[in-house]
Amino acid sequence: MDMTGEERIAARRDAVWQYLNDPEILRRCIPGCQSLEMKSPTELTAVVKVKIGPVSATFNGNVALSKLNPPQSYTISGEGKGGIAGFAKGGADVTLAEEGDETVLRYNVKAEVGGKLAQLGSRLIDSTSKKLAQQFFADFNLAVSGAAEAAS
Repeated sequence: MDMTGEERIAARRDAVWQYLNDPEILRRCIPGCQSLEMKSPTELTAVVKVKIGPVSATFNGNVALSKLNPPQSYTISGEGKGGIAGFAKGGADVTLAEEGDETVLRYNVKAEVGGKLAQLGSRLIDSTSKKLAQQFFADFNLAVSGAAEAAS
């Protein structure tokens, strides 16, 4: 599955970069995230509960940040195991561009699933993935825009 998109955020690029690297902000914005811990500046562990169609699973996974180019871009990749539901793995290239007082966050995601999840069909997986991504970026945008507004 491949997915691209962009989100306009009413905050300066430095602030958006800081929030993209803040595990507490990410934990609150990732749909179904039960925990997110920094193991090092570039490694995190996560527990995320997701429902895709009739399958509900809790994924335990590792996340790594690479190709760091602060405050412009990075690659985030991860893999999660959901027991009998299967696995999910993938990554995203994220870039931040300043446009006036806003930041344009662009993402290019590549992901794959296996096990019981893969049997659900690509349409259901793609539509659920897009919905979850849109929810994350909407929540992230609110968190960053609200914090930027409170700071001014």
